[in-house]
Amino acid sequence: MNPNPEYGPQYAMVEAALAAEISGGILAPGSQLPTEARLIARFNVSRTTVRKAIENLVARGLVEIRRGKGTFVAQPRITQELTELTGFVEDMLALGRTPTARLLDKQIVPADADVARQLAVPAGTLVMRIQRVRLADGVAISFDETYLPRDIGEQVVTHDLDAEPIFSLLEDKYDLPLTEAEYRLEAITAAPEVARALAVGPGSAVFLIERTSYTTGQRPIDYEKLHYRGDLISFVTRLARRPRERT
Repeated sequence: MNPNPEYGPQYAMVEAALAAEISGGILAPGSQLPTEARLIARFNVSRTTVRKAIENLVARGLVEIRRGKGTFVAQPRITQELTELTGFVEDMLALGRTPTARLLDKQIVPADADVARQLAVPAGTLVMRIQRVRLADGVAISFDETYLPRDIGEQVVTHDLDAEPIFSLLEDKYDLPLTEAEYRLEAITAAPEVARALAVGPGSAVFLIERTSYTTGQRPIDYEKLHYRGDLISFVTRLARRPRERT
């Protein structure tokens, strides 16, 4: 293909051609783009033109540059609705994705001030902490840190947490129906531990969702810190406006 300046800037033509191949599946998610030299030869343009086109594709979220490795087609972004209390497995299945998990750690730890407040126990109370990576179609999407009261946590960790969702265990195995949850969401940068778990660079953008789930009697039963890759997911919700009082 030979971009024609008559129809616009050369970098825009290169960008459009590569974007079309990405959207058409010719360049699949996770695949590596040809080298700069090959793109220069293919499109008969300068190195500056190729770099500008790639820069624009990065800005659009279509490709990502991995230092020392090259430029790769980005995984398609997942759009998740925040409209009801659901777990990761339920969310991914609803989106047609295949959810899996990888258990990283499970241990009893003293509750710090935040954990104690969310689980309504005194600071220093021993609780169960479970750390997992959650994947969709084999791609790490979130790093989850779950805190449970010690008595229920010691039962939960006897199960295969790579395969069995904690929400399902609480409700189906231990008769602890989840009635509601409080969400707190903020944008942060990935700490080294989170970055390693998600296979991203330290300081990468992530969404942190703190979620406290309650069972019958307004008892907090599950407190989670969910770190989602900011480049792979977006959250949407719908809000109703309160009717205005007429005077």
